[in-house]
Amino acid sequence: MTGHEDRTAGHDAEVERTFAAFPPARGRAFAVTWWGQAWLTALEESALDLQQLKAGRRLARAGAVGAVSVRPGRITAMVRGRDRTAHRADVLVEPLTERQWDRFLDMTVERAGHVAALLDREMPPHLMADASDTGIDLLPGMGDLEPECACDAWDHCEHTAALCYLVARLLDEDPFVLFLMRGRGERALLADLQARGDTASGGGGPDSPARPGVDAAEAYATGDILPPLPTLPGLPAEPGVPPSLDTETAPHADIDPDALEVLAATTAVEAHRLLAEALRDTPPSPAMSAELTLAQDAVRVAAGTTDPRVMERLADGSGRGRDGLDVAVRAWRLGGEAALCVLDEKWQVEGEALARACAALEAAWDEDERPPLRREANRWSVDGSPGQLRLGQDGRWWPYREEAGRWVPAGAPARDPATALAATEPDCIDHQPDGTEVP
Repeated sequence: MTGHEDRTAGHDAEVERTFAAFPPARGRAFAVTWWGQAWLTALEESALDLQQLKAGRRLARAGAVGAVSVRPGRITAMVRGRDRTAHRADVLVEPLTERQWDRFLDMTVERAGHVAALLDREMPPHLMADASDTGIDLLPGMGDLEPECACDAWDHCEHTAALCYLVARLLDEDPFVLFLMRGRGERALLADLQARGDTASGGGGPDSPARPGVDAAEAYATGDILPPLPTLPGLPAEPGVPPSLDTETAPHADIDPDALEVLAATTAVEAHRLLAEALRDTPPSPAMSAELTLAQDAVRVAAGTTDPRVMERLADGSGRGRDGLDVAVRAWRLGGEAALCVLDEKWQVEGEALARACAALEAAWDEDERPPLRREANRWSVDGSPGQLRLGQDGRWWPYREEAGRWVPAGAPARDPATALAATEPDCIDHQPDGTEVP
């Protein structure tokens, strides 16, 4: 974050945060987190003029957006257009009502994992799903981003589009910006959660007055005043750690302790995911409910271990070899089974799917900026560059980069091919301490 200041006037609904202008940043995606990408999806599915979106992206990358002011229901910035004229651009988002905030806060404090994630400035998908189950959509949908600009455009213009692209970057770095748009600043939101948590736990501070007790025999003798059952515990913030198998007793000849520890750890992760699905009280997505093949499951297990002996066994068992398994693990960590299918499968894009893909590629760049692309099935390679776009069956574009003669995943998918291709640039690839690349 380049800096901000808070101004409060009596009530949290009056809070305004101002974020300093971002410097020019060419060749990088505007959103990396899933919630930042959801914001851009709402913009790109609502705007009627794709040329204005392209122009807005160029302005945002060029640093044409000034300081961004965020307050309940409104985002504002001065944006210099292609003609260098500055216009005030506003984007309106409907704030939540007090009743909706009450429902959201009550739901959140019932699940300790949600509060822990917010404190870590994360926006877990199950928090959004649980909020949606109570009738609250925190992230905007199609048509929820209402533009207002001094240039008098009636739809999203290049100025409001540029502002929205910069807001996606703000959301990436601080999801509390989204809550402020919806009507609650960070401090007030956390204070409300704390107050409700204290109430739910009985408000048991050391200075709290003692509550009158009830004689146990009298309570159990009178059925109508039996104490209520405790509420179910919330979803843990992360999977549990299985017990260590490092004991003084030698393992049975047919048991591999290393492999067993890996299976126990991956089983804990899968159990945590299944529990999260069950607590949502909504049907699991088809991708999550489908049964994995043995080769796919080997990649899933490999993504949860770093033990070299286990990795060698999984590489042989999956038929990929060690290098192939490393690439498959990278794909899995970016998008699970869907990303693995994009890595392994080559399918012919035809008919309506091909027309939509060509239209998206045409709209993604200005004519003088469009890279030379050469198509083979669902894969568009950039001539003279180690970049490639792969079209998934769901219409998303996956970035790939050629390394040592092999195409490897370079980042998360995007609806916009220009955003996806930007992830293949060397400056957009981070590295772990051991030197391996992480998109």
